[in-house]
Amino acid sequence: MNQKRFTLFGLLIIAALLIAACTAVQVPVAAPAATPAAAEEAAEEGAAVAYPTELISIMAPAGPGGGWDLTARAMQTALQATTGQNVEVYNVPGAGGTVGLAEFTSQRAGDPHQMMVMGLVMVGAIETNQSPVTLEEVTPLASLTTEWEAIVVPADSEIQDFGQLIEAFQADPASVSWAGGSAGGTDHILVGLIAQATGVDPAGINYIAHSGGGEALAAILSGAVTAGVSGLSEFRDQVEAGQLRLLAVSSDSRLEGVDAPTIQEAGVDVVLANWRAVVGPPGLTDEQRDAVVATLQAMHDSPEWTQALADNGWADFFQSGDEFATFLSEETSRVQAVLRDIGLVE
Repeated sequence: MNQKRFTLFGLLIIAALLIAACTAVQVPVAAPAATPAAAEEAAEEGAAVAYPTELISIMAPAGPGGGWDLTARAMQTALQATTGQNVEVYNVPGAGGTVGLAEFTSQRAGDPHQMMVMGLVMVGAIETNQSPVTLEEVTPLASLTTEWEAIVVPADSEIQDFGQLIEAFQADPASVSWAGGSAGGTDHILVGLIAQATGVDPAGINYIAHSGGGEALAAILSGAVTAGVSGLSEFRDQVEAGQLRLLAVSSDSRLEGVDAPTIQEAGVDVVLANWRAVVGPPGLTDEQRDAVVATLQAMHDSPEWTQALADNGWADFFQSGDEFATFLSEETSRVQAVLRDIGLVE
């Protein structure tokens, strides 16, 4: 009898436990933080990629102080604010960015946390340096900014305006030295176009290339060259401090807040804009690319990026994904034609 009583009691306990199990509220367990390996696995399966999950590295393929370096560091500030991740910037100067391009494509493949700033300068430098690595090997992400070129002389120069500079240039092209960025870059292209428009043989210009804006600026300030050419933002502080005289800008109309004529206004029919962009390494999946582009879109929309545009005098030029890829292809073809026309490449 006792045995039957205990058996019945045991059955009642088991039944109660089963009922409780069926009616208990299930508390969701937080998913573990995404890891790079998990992100890659998700990408392979076509799922959305968690991004960013680790340190973001941005290469500026030029020396400190130039336009690419300034762009990379502005991105660093804005991305840290929008993603909460740490962002590092490192410089790999040389040959108009082609040294950095070669390193980036060979050593950073498949990693969506790697980015490289580039622009019109690199498009030309690839041609003039006969680089074995081209932009077909990177993953286009987004164009970011465009700015106009500026032509300056030291404040104590005898040249007072752009017209006087052109007179000296036409009289003796070799005697007028121009400091700018890498050979075949935007600065070099601008001087070549000015030569072409003023009847000077582009092959005879005395252009002194520098790998970074800081080096070119030092040469201009020291009086080692006649004039300097670069993006307006790279000269802004020295112009405002009275160390440099701004002769002209390469825009199609006068710029608000800039006390200088356009090159066209000074009688030379040349207009040239310098754009900058960011690319990823080869080997990214479509899902990884889309995740990075979405992160860049959020960066672009941030107050930190808006402030960077204002502080540096950059115009917004945001294009992303396939739209930017098409633009990059078209710009490459256009620059190749310009470089041939002014005799910088065959």
